[in-house]
Amino acid sequence: MGNRPPSGILIVMPAWNEAEAIGDTIRDIRRVEPGMDILVVDDGSRDDTARIAAEAGAVVLRLPFNLGVGGAMRTGFKYALRNGYSGVIQVDSDGQHMPEEIAKVVRGLDTADISIGARFAGKGDYQAKGPRRWAMSLLAMVISRVAGTRLTDVTSGFRAVNQRGLHQYIDHFPAEYLGDTVDSLVVALKSGCTVTQVPVEMRPRQAGTPSQSPWKAAIYLARSGLVLCFALARRRTPRDYQAPSTGDIAGEGPVPA
Repeated sequence: MGNRPPSGILIVMPAWNEAEAIGDTIRDIRRVEPGMDILVVDDGSRDDTARIAAEAGAVVLRLPFNLGVGGAMRTGFKYALRNGYSGVIQVDSDGQHMPEEIAKVVRGLDTADISIGARFAGKGDYQAKGPRRWAMSLLAMVISRVAGTRLTDVTSGFRAVNQRGLHQYIDHFPAEYLGDTVDSLVVALKSGCTVTQVPVEMRPRQAGTPSQSPWKAAIYLARSGLVLCFALARRRTPRDYQAPSTGDIAGEGPVPA
């Protein structure tokens, strides 16, 4: 990125042991969106993820151990605010999120604080079956009522957020499993943020093997219910948005003179 001004929206890619896919993913994004900066948060990888990402042209922040997607994204949000970006879009490092859809999801921020790239909104042929799909449908139905608008894919990690949402996220973004999608969305809505969804097409991961089984699907269903209950029980008081000053992010206090 050098010393040039930020491009506006920062692409943040959390990555854990994605050496097989991340290089091609970054190159594909740079081909479609050459004007957007890319930050890879290496979440304690034990392979060459960080080196390959840097060689492909991304800025890389390395975490000393694995924090999960929530912890990695909070790192990315803090980086974006500190460096003057107007928002962030989260993109998977395994190539599932198509670069051609990035601009569409970002345009959702014209009318909302959070824009979700939705898999089940009439575009593409992405499928989820069994308990996993049941959980997704239940979550979408309940959170749609909280949001006051129809949402079909509230567990999608392909989402953009503006500075208002960023400031809220950086205070409350959870690290728990599914919390980074479900809990964070409910808390943001309760704090006064608005949300929209954009129909997108997604593709299978471009390398590696997804971990799916009937047992893991059942666990997903149970955890989804628990996360939703905790999210709905959280209480947040809407407050006026104020852009944070440097050194006053996430309760860190002012920078000493």
